[in-house]
Amino acid sequence: MVGGAVRDMLLGLPVQDRDWVVVGSTPEELVALGYLPVGKDFPVFLHPKTKEEYALARTERKTSRGYRGFEVHAAPDVTLEQDLSRRDLTINSIAACALIDWATGRFGTDFDTDTSALIDPCGGQRDIQDKVLRHVTDAFAEDPVRILRVARFAARFTDFSVAPETMALMKRMVSSGEANALVAERVWQELGNGLMQAKPSRMMHVLQECGALANLLPELAWNANASAVVDRAADAQAPLPVRFACMVGSSMQAVVSKQLESDPNLISALNGLCERLRVPVECRELAAVVVREHAHVARSSALGAEGLVQLLERCDAFRRPLRFADVLLACEVISAAGQTKRLEQALLAAQTIATDKIANEAINTGAISQNNGEVIALAIHNARVRAVAKLG
Repeated sequence: MVGGAVRDMLLGLPVQDRDWVVVGSTPEELVALGYLPVGKDFPVFLHPKTKEEYALARTERKTSRGYRGFEVHAAPDVTLEQDLSRRDLTINSIAACALIDWATGRFGTDFDTDTSALIDPCGGQRDIQDKVLRHVTDAFAEDPVRILRVARFAARFTDFSVAPETMALMKRMVSSGEANALVAERVWQELGNGLMQAKPSRMMHVLQECGALANLLPELAWNANASAVVDRAADAQAPLPVRFACMVGSSMQAVVSKQLESDPNLISALNGLCERLRVPVECRELAAVVVREHAHVARSSALGAEGLVQLLERCDAFRRPLRFADVLLACEVISAAGQTKRLEQALLAAQTIATDKIANEAINTGAISQNNGEVIALAIHNARVRAVAKLG
């Protein structure tokens, strides 16, 4: 057993997935035993019963820029130590001897009671004790995704520091242009994962310190306030779309608390960021509403009934109330002003209006044609305003 499963067990954390390295075998042997090949870039197989991943021990040779620019060598003569030495961080380069339970056919480990069952050629146990994120070898610099992984681990393991030599190496990777080879899917995958960790601000700080943040997210002006916002979102256990909206809503350069009108340049910049990173639709749509409206939400206590209903309509709160709840959560996290209660009450009041009844009455009176949607929409809007006005 290798990698994150061993690391998390040593840290006393629950293990989500177990990965295995197979030494001294071939793809043909594994297929003959019933393992299902699934690896595209290197030989990875699924166990026929447990469905856990088994990878042949391998080495890698850099052939071109980017995380895909590798030539993989997997053969029976590749040792476990060679396989471990190609990994990113020492804490991820520990293996545990597997024992077979012949009664169940499953693998287990005995290192909980006997640490001699651990294979640790890179000093991972020492760095776990010292709480350090340290690269294994200078081959770390061959894969720019590792910059993002270090930043993500910093957000997850909040009491770990990045080794000075590792930070220096990451800075060289950025200055040399190696980080420019990162592809959008991997950037978003690591960024989204990091935002869901306990302290997302640490990810952003690591990226900022090594110079990668300006390359990857030039639209953001990261500062202490933005750090506090994303950490408040994490403390609130907000879902990913809310955390992403908080990140961009608190750090995009044109967003200031005094701004009341939408800045088209800001919305354009957000759209460009989302297109470049291929941000999922749910995340980008929520972020667009938050960036456009959070200043208005923060001042909603001063709005009259007409202004409140207009704000609810711009946020599409009547058609998408669950998303609107996320909008309010993101705005509250960003401003920390406690200004969302009035909007919540206004939505509840406006939702009491029987929109179908209003539309049918308008049609039955003959005042409008059945296809005149604008007039019906205005009638519904006015009824909602009257309902909200009763709140006082």
